[in-house]
Amino acid sequence: HVKTLTAPSTPYFNFRGITSFYNSQTLMLINNIPLTTLFTGNRSIVWGGMPVNSIKRIEVIRGPGSALYGADAFAGVINVVTKSRDDINDTEVSVRVGSFGTKASSLLHGDTYNDFDVAVSLEYQSTDGWKETVEADGVGASGPVNTGVKAAEMRAEITKGDWSLRMGYQGRRDLEVGVGLAQVLDPNSTFKSDRINLDSRYLIKDVMPDFDIEGQITYYYQTQAVSKNPTLFPAGVFAGFDDGVIGAPGYKEQQARFNINSLYNGFDGHFVRVGAGTFWGDLFETTELKNFELDFSQAPPFVPLGGLIDVSDTRDVFLPEKERTSYHVFVQDEWQFSEKWALTSGVRYDHFSDFGGTTNPRLALVWAATQDITTKLLYGRAFRAPSIVELFATGNPVALGNPDLKPEIIDNYEIALSHQFNPDALYRANIFFYEIKDYIIVSGVPGELAQNQGERQGKGLELEFEYSATHMLKLFANYAFQKSKDKDSNKATGGAPNHQIYLRAQWEVDDKWLFGSQINWVGKQRRSEGDAREPAPHYTTVDLTLRQFNVIDNLDVSISIHNFFNRDVFEPSPNGVPGPAIPGDFPMAGRSVYGELAYSF
Repeated sequence: HVKTLTAPSTPYFNFRGITSFYNSQTLMLINNIPLTTLFTGNRSIVWGGMPVNSIKRIEVIRGPGSALYGADAFAGVINVVTKSRDDINDTEVSVRVGSFGTKASSLLHGDTYNDFDVAVSLEYQSTDGWKETVEADGVGASGPVNTGVKAAEMRAEITKGDWSLRMGYQGRRDLEVGVGLAQVLDPNSTFKSDRINLDSRYLIKDVMPDFDIEGQITYYYQTQAVSKNPTLFPAGVFAGFDDGVIGAPGYKEQQARFNINSLYNGFDGHFVRVGAGTFWGDLFETTELKNFELDFSQAPPFVPLGGLIDVSDTRDVFLPEKERTSYHVFVQDEWQFSEKWALTSGVRYDHFSDFGGTTNPRLALVWAATQDITTKLLYGRAFRAPSIVELFATGNPVALGNPDLKPEIIDNYEIALSHQFNPDALYRANIFFYEIKDYIIVSGVPGELAQNQGERQGKGLELEFEYSATHMLKLFANYAFQKSKDKDSNKATGGAPNHQIYLRAQWEVDDKWLFGSQINWVGKQRRSEGDAREPAPHYTTVDLTLRQFNVIDNLDVSISIHNFFNRDVFEPSPNGVPGPAIPGDFPMAGRSVYGELAYSF
């Protein structure tokens, strides 16, 4: 389940009802490289979407994955795989326009030069964002949400044989702040960000018989800066703030990783993988311009400073500069011990400089009952590393950092069934149960420390169905049910739908026309404990796409309509102290229309 309106407007991914304020329980990767920030432990609060023309596919892995991916592969993993030389037809250009003042263009090129395969992509998109109305924000004001952004994306990949080099840049400008940093509408504030990633891999085959080694080195750099100062609360809300309560935080960070993995298949029936790696992260140049200081002995805790003051490099800055290092080792064995049975077992140990070590095992027993039916029994443990803001925040009005925090831990048990009951039809079913301990709670009470107070349980069912009605018509469907609760109170955790249904059809009318449609039904979403509001109502959206290939030589045309019936869609706003900042929830986009021209040569 995904919603896209938080503060600022950044994606909010929800796997199996597991969620939190910063949404840091989901690990997002681009080409298997983590985008996790040290600051909040998520993809950055200055995300601003991602253009899609350079994307080859998006892989979604449900459930814990720390035995493979390490930190933060807690509830699930999303891996965005970008296009390589083989996925690009020489040179492709496209332009796209649509609702909300959206304009986009892209250039993709792939070729071979002196035995080097090269792929390059350039993309740019700007949008004013949807302007659906919030009836009442945290101070009772109404107005439109603010979701505009300008986004630039550049990527390059060079490969030769068993060596590859990838480079990427993501620039965000004029990113508006959604419903506001403090759940108070702020139409004038904007952020900006730059993200740069580099990674190189080299595979050495047959170092010795049946033994391969792969090495990888990566570098990631990110900035968060303010373009127009955020107003947390407007003038008139608190005495002494004639210009409102203003806070403008910024930071830079860089990360480097080195991993080495090996595969040995010299044992009869076994594939053994062994690996190790190191990580270094540096959160630096934390800056802040603000007109308040905090006094947690009073409510509200804001004390006027008499004007905007630069508190960078002082004890009053929102976050101290910090480094984090870690190392890991892992081993995994894939054992085919009979024709129909296989056992995968593995364990990974990670040690972090600021909170210690954690061990995460993984087991998967697979039974190929028949040629068409496969059953799996799965167990996995994962951890979520406390973010720097949760550990060390000093000037945060929401919560203070707690250096004694431990990582969150989840144990997940799962039964999976896959049945290809004829050549054209396949279904899958998963039943899962999980337990979480040391869940990190940010209470929202000013001055309180983040705490390992939460213990949660969850269970659910996931069904998937694929059917090729003809060679031209394909149907896809899935249903998800989840129920999660706090173990101490026995109350539902809320913040996610208990039921969700997704349907998609893809019809190749002929070799020139393609029609696609999708229906997404999201059930009622319960509130968290202490939130007396009725559940957020269910909603249904319908999206349609029509594409014509070779309108003239190598020119493709497409049109897509999102939320075709213009349904009112609201996602739950969080509870607060003493009550929800936005009682009427977050309004999502209404009907929108987009058209695209794409030409290859």
